[in-house]
Amino acid sequence: MTQDERRVFLIDYLLHEEEEYRDMAVPADAASQKRLLRALMNVRPAAAASEEFLRVQDDYLQARLAALGVTDIDDLAPVQDGLYIWQGDITTLRCDAIVNAANSGMTGCYQPNHGCIDNAIHTYAGIQLRQACAALMACQNAPEPTGRAKITPAYNLPSRYVLHTVGPIIYGGLRDTDCQLLASCYRSCLALAATYHLESVAFCCISTGEFHFPNQRAAEIAIHTVRDFLKTPSTVKKIIFNVFKDEDKFIYEDLLS
Repeated sequence: MTQDERRVFLIDYLLHEEEEYRDMAVPADAASQKRLLRALMNVRPAAAASEEFLRVQDDYLQARLAALGVTDIDDLAPVQDGLYIWQGDITTLRCDAIVNAANSGMTGCYQPNHGCIDNAIHTYAGIQLRQACAALMACQNAPEPTGRAKITPAYNLPSRYVLHTVGPIIYGGLRDTDCQLLASCYRSCLALAATYHLESVAFCCISTGEFHFPNQRAAEIAIHTVRDFLKTPSTVKKIIFNVFKDEDKFIYEDLLS
């Protein structure tokens, strides 16, 4: 199959899973097809799919990744011992684990084509990630508490694992409790990474953006918490602060200069 043929196959499969979508036509242009495929993957509940679907999906996502190019942590230069700043798409970063800013449901963002990191990670990992998260949550049988972390395979992402953590949502002013919970997100992810004997972890800017944590204070907490953790013996030796916006890049560069 060509990449175009894979995309049409996946769209057609997902449209026919739900009766309300079965009469929907597949757009002719590639850009519209990509948006529709992502939207259908976003709204799809955690459920099994055929082996053929998974094979075609995996081939499609791997070909997309190859076209974009992968950034390997071994090709990055640290700004300080063990600390890196990297601006880019975390779904194209190869390291032991990337951190996902999840919600308390822990099964991804269901809003079609939403711009959050949770949506991107679940989209480009493939539908297996939502299934894995749903299985964890079924065992827990309760929403994920803020400040904790869970680990899953990364499936079609270049990293080995995804660490999922729920950061504090800021309503009104920033409280000391919010700062403590954000620090707990970083500690929980790092402790879990150490338990799995991982060496490198890439953190997104947890709780900023959609969760409204002030960017400057969030970066200060992230750096302080990571530095404290690295003082203790563990397998974790390399921490990447993954930034997407220029604002966050400038903040981290200033704090680590």
